Amino acid sequence: ADLGAEKFINIKCRQAGIKPDVAVLVATIKALKYHGGVPLTAITEPNEQALRQGLANLERHIDNLQVLFQLPCVVAINHFNGDSEQELSLVIQAVEKKGAKAIVAKHWQSGGLGAEQLAKMVLEQIDSPSQPCRLLYPDTLPLWEKILLLAKQLYKATTVSASAEVKQKIAALAQYYDNLPVCMAKTPYSFSSDPSLAGAPSEHELVVRDVRLSRGARFVVVLCGDIMTMPGLPQHPASEAIDIDEQGNIIGLF
Repeated sequence: ADLGAEKFINIKCRQAGIKPDVAVLVATIKALKYHGGVPLTAITEPNEQALRQGLANLERHIDNLQVLFQLPCVVAINHFNGDSEQELSLVIQAVEKKGAKAIVAKHWQSGGLGAEQLAKMVLEQIDSPSQPCRLLYPDTLPLWEKILLLAKQLYKATTVSASAEVKQKIAALAQYYDNLPVCMAKTPYSFSSDPSLAGAPSEHELVVRDVRLSRGARFVVVLCGDIMTMPGLPQHPASEAIDIDEQGNIIGLF
């Protein structure tokens, strides 16, 4: 699970003047094992203990969406062939204990049919009466205060650090753009700015490395730690390994 939903709610909903009725949170068994301390080279191997530990990450996301934003949440478990029924059942039970809905989605394998049950559940949640989505801060809150609020409420950081130069840039932006929302650009591997802090870390320091103004998009980008912003590709993108064999089957997908 990553923080895409939280970013969408905080920024796009303000600018479009609309609010979502439900959040869809995507998770994988492999990612949860990673957050439970399993190295990437071993995340396809069965490890129920690590999966249980990694669920803390998913539960933090659910709490952020359901408690902070007051949004009903549907968890889409992105299914892969190596996922066991026991592992899937464990995740579903944990999600339901949080009061959310969990659906196993197999769209990577079966296309639209594999996501039909997910779509029906989302529509069911949309049609169910619920309280309006809650935004975390008013536009009038100063830029630095917005950063502090998100760091402490969403990421459970204790402190936020920034160099004197970065604080000067924030102060300069605040003179003209203090009413804009902030987009926290940080690693997707952690609730902190340190990608090695997996799971659901608390009482950590969020490091703000730089800030940038996206004037056309109407938000301020806050770069936390060592993060690459889009557009950006790895040295060898996954598309290099994707092909079609002689029988017309797609190969090289992961």
